Amino acid sequence: MLNGQVDPQFRADVQKGLRGPRRAISARWLYDRRGSELFDEITRLPEYYPTRVETELLAKIGTELQEHIGTSGAVVEFGAGSVTKTPLLLRAVRPTAFVPIDISGDYLRAEAASLSGEFPDLLVSPVEADFTGAVALPAAIADMPKLGFFSGSTIGNFVPRSAVNLLRNMRQTLGEGAMLLIAFDRVKPLDLLIPAYDDAAGVTAAFNLNLLERINRELDGTIDISSFAHKAIWNDRESRIEMHLRAGRDMEFSAAGEDFAIKAGESIHTENSHKYDLRSARILLSAGGWTAKAEWSSDDDGFSLILAEAMPVYDAP
Repeated sequence: MLNGQVDPQFRADVQKGLRGPRRAISARWLYDRRGSELFDEITRLPEYYPTRVETELLAKIGTELQEHIGTSGAVVEFGAGSVTKTPLLLRAVRPTAFVPIDISGDYLRAEAASLSGEFPDLLVSPVEADFTGAVALPAAIADMPKLGFFSGSTIGNFVPRSAVNLLRNMRQTLGEGAMLLIAFDRVKPLDLLIPAYDDAAGVTAAFNLNLLERINRELDGTIDISSFAHKAIWNDRESRIEMHLRAGRDMEFSAAGEDFAIKAGESIHTENSHKYDLRSARILLSAGGWTAKAEWSSDDDGFSLILAEAMPVYDAP
């Protein structure tokens, strides 16, 4: 909710997404306060390798990263970051200001308060906004050099078309000449991929099912949540993990003043996690207006961080 009111875009996306025949709701709506808390718990699970690997990589490249971008200026993080990863970046580049952007306001403010306590000399200015669009940054950082930070391989949550639009919006938010540090996850064996999105403790299942709880709570839904199950599958053609909420029986329910029906075995598609190799990651960045300047990979080459710059755009060679 925004200031206690139902987000009209949430209502519209749920209504459209449940009408079918291909039922799907944007992953952005997984991240209310409870969803953000559950995802933070997911990042500490033994099966969920991205946070662990990215944290190790950030710790390893800190000095080299500083050599590329220098110090001072502002770090702008797209999406509320981990209390483990973000401090590593802030210690490495020692910015003057830090601007975390996230749609979940309560969670965002709690994270910002935690970082303010850890970095008392840092100007921390949280912005509650949908970072998938262009965002108005605080006036205090207008003239500062900017480094965007998009961690957790979250770019993989977007289909390629939307990922390109997101990168273009990030460029518009940060401005030409800005830098962007962005994480990409790579294809790996299914015995590593599937458990990362369907853990033994059921935390990812709770995270996914929380979307239905949010619909019931905020949109007066009547969904029988106990009749849905979390499912994670690998879609090889699209090179992505998909998360679904699968119906265990035929059901009728209402939400946002509209009636819906779903049959046993049908599902609501809630999230993607695309996996990229270095070449496809560079192409994606280029399509979004960014030029890769430096790349770092984990020891097993299963995860990468790319530093890109918003270079001038030319229509011809």
